[in-house]
Amino acid sequence: MKTALIGAGLLGVGVVALVTGILPVDEAVALWDRVWPVLLFVLAMTIVTELAAAAGLFDWLAQHASTWAHGRSWLLWLMVVALAVVCTIFLSLDTTAVLLTPVVIVMARHAGISPLPFALTTVWLANTASMLLPVSNLTNLLAVSKLERIVGHPVSPVEFASLTWAPAIAAIVVPVAVIALLHRRSLFTRYVIERPERIADPTLLIASAVAVLILIPGLLSGLPVWIPACAAAVTLLVAFAVSRPAELRIGLVPWPLLLLVAGLFLVLETAHALGLGDALAAVAGTGDDPLSLLQLAGLGAGGANVANNLPAYLALEPSVDSPARMIALLVGVNVGPLITPWASLATLLWHDRLKAMGVEFTWSRYAILGLVVAPLAVVAATAALALR
Repeated sequence: MKTALIGAGLLGVGVVALVTGILPVDEAVALWDRVWPVLLFVLAMTIVTELAAAAGLFDWLAQHASTWAHGRSWLLWLMVVALAVVCTIFLSLDTTAVLLTPVVIVMARHAGISPLPFALTTVWLANTASMLLPVSNLTNLLAVSKLERIVGHPVSPVEFASLTWAPAIAAIVVPVAVIALLHRRSLFTRYVIERPERIADPTLLIASAVAVLILIPGLLSGLPVWIPACAAAVTLLVAFAVSRPAELRIGLVPWPLLLLVAGLFLVLETAHALGLGDALAAVAGTGDDPLSLLQLAGLGAGGANVANNLPAYLALEPSVDSPARMIALLVGVNVGPLITPWASLATLLWHDRLKAMGVEFTWSRYAILGLVVAPLAVVAATAALALR
């Protein structure tokens, strides 16, 4: 409800700016042409992930991971790392934070292991593993259209990954290494293997698995990402309409998130019309040398932790004039928001899941750990970008 109210307020401010002429109509139309595919993708992917979770796909993966690890806690944790990375890369950071977090906590409790390293793994990798593909993070989807204007041709997911793979690997390795170091005692234990529970509806499980497996190559095909996402969403909607229609509810549509994103777009576009981009360009620096890239990445990370990663990206995007600087900005706003609760919407959603499951993880502890990991991850990812 808070998210929806904030989004509605921001949208109202944007409408006032449009009506009063502060935001020119032609700029608002150009903004809509850029934004509607992003909003449609967010809507479709939310439906896909919610219905896949309702079908038991994530539960099935987690239960079988417990068996495949053969009672070794460290191997189970590494499987969670792999699952979190894959979920984030192909299904977005919100999927990992919202849907995977409760699954791995239940899995850890059943195995008699502390859930804290598993919880920390999901939230850190939800953010830091979101560099590789356009679909991994909303900021990446926005970056693609800017990149296309810079390079003068359409940027496919494969081309995008060719720019981001080095910093993406560095951004994953750093938090994984820190978690392994902090929780080495609880992770190097053994647990009793429990028999996986039966899935209530195998038909829906298979349908959701097929939809996701077909979706992934579709997202890499070079088609506008909203097309395969909508196809997968429609497939699952039909499957649930036949087998379990009660699951089809209005809550599947992420109204609060859509309101927030639309409101942020309008407000930031208005701010740019008033000269925000020119003001930030003075402190964002120029050039593609390592220090200039680190300056931009650091500013993006700082802005994300002060405000939020999405407005930080939108505010700093005009300062980008090369592919390297674009990836540096994404390093800052994707990898850097690990300190404050509001730096990433995924982090707030993750903490709500923890509270609902009775897992105690204070914001002060989160901030202290983030003050260590965020600078290390941002510096490592930026260095990997500069070397690349």
